[in-house]
Amino acid sequence: MSDLIHIINKKTFTLIASFIMSICCLSAYADKVPEDAAKVCPIKVGQEIPKVTLQGIDGKNVDLAAKIGEKPTVLVFYRGGWCPYCNVHLGELKTIESDLKAMGYQIVAISPDLPKNLKQSMDKNEISYTLLSDSKATAVKAMGLAFKVDAETYKKYLGYNIDLEEASGEKHHILPVPAALITDTSGKVRFSFHSPDYKVRIDTDVLLAAAKSALK
Repeated sequence: MSDLIHIINKKTFTLIASFIMSICCLSAYADKVPEDAAKVCPIKVGQEIPKVTLQGIDGKNVDLAAKIGEKPTVLVFYRGGWCPYCNVHLGELKTIESDLKAMGYQIVAISPDLPKNLKQSMDKNEISYTLLSDSKATAVKAMGLAFKVDAETYKKYLGYNIDLEEASGEKHHILPVPAALITDTSGKVRFSFHSPDYKVRIDTDVLLAAAKSALK
């Protein structure tokens, strides 16, 4: 019995310590957005999506918590319509949308793009699922997915005709690391994937399997 109590106490301590570390991590992260994508501190499984307000393609405010409350959600963060890897990923999501809908899910994809740029992405990729604008980087900072593009990289992007300020309408130069979260209708994260390497996105088969598992 004493061994069992010891194991339970040890497990409880581990859970509490993990929770405190997560809170401290996000708290420290909120004070300063890292310039290294590898140093982001993403929201974890079991935590709730922060309450944030975004914009739809029509420019109207969208309460993310209310949107998630409608259906279980596959929540995707991408860098913007200017990113070829993002466009490929948006297209891949389209191929599994019917499967996700059959399971009761909706897809919501978020980027720093202004609403007018979201419309271009929807038309270009023939997307029917929801795209939301996080131009002020409110959501990505709150969820620990944001990093700041350094001056050298920003200048290099300009050389490729990629203007982050034009895309977002802001001068923060903040981008999200590519990420995919699965949430229930209460806003709790049931699955989380992120990649500091912008070329790496979650495989659609893995995402479908995670979505199915999250419903159990």
